[in-house]
Amino acid sequence: MKTKLVFTVILTSFFFLYGCSDNEDNGQESELVTQDLSSSKISSVSKGSSVTSQAFPQAEQEVIETLEAVTQSIIDGDLDLLISFHAYGPKFTEFKNGEPRNGGEANEVYERYLFGELVTKVIKLDALDLKVAVYYGNVANVTFHSDFHLMFGDDLVIVNNQITLLFVKTKGEWKIVHEHHSPLN
Repeated sequence: MKTKLVFTVILTSFFFLYGCSDNEDNGQESELVTQDLSSSKISSVSKGSSVTSQAFPQAEQEVIETLEAVTQSIIDGDLDLLISFHAYGPKFTEFKNGEPRNGGEANEVYERYLFGELVTKVIKLDALDLKVAVYYGNVANVTFHSDFHLMFGDDLVIVNNQITLLFVKTKGEWKIVHEHHSPLN
């Protein structure tokens, strides 16, 4: 049972890890975003709506495509690509297995170990009840229930977790900056 829980946590962590870089977009773009956000706030106040109800369909599709690429990197065993979907740095955080928060270094080590050494074959990586919520066009909260079927040697391990991934768009790419994995009852 303990081994199954460890595998579930590892698999869940792997699926949501993405490479990361600092958001060093040029100053002009940042100013435009700031001006755009100010206009949005004024517009939202006057119309009685808020950022929580604004739709960003193009950004949502980009996030879904990124999540699909993450999944494919796991299936292909391309660990460097998997890691590249993360924005590791001082702001990266992860919760898993009910343990205290960890950062990017621990996340990368875990994912490389899980998918590079422990998982011998990926049978299925399904994200059920997927919800992508995009804010301001450059921040996305992704939630789903995992239905992962993984082989650890001769043992099939099924991972059913609640997973939250927080993405930030930086330099034109969506990167994971936070992962949270909890067992699904």
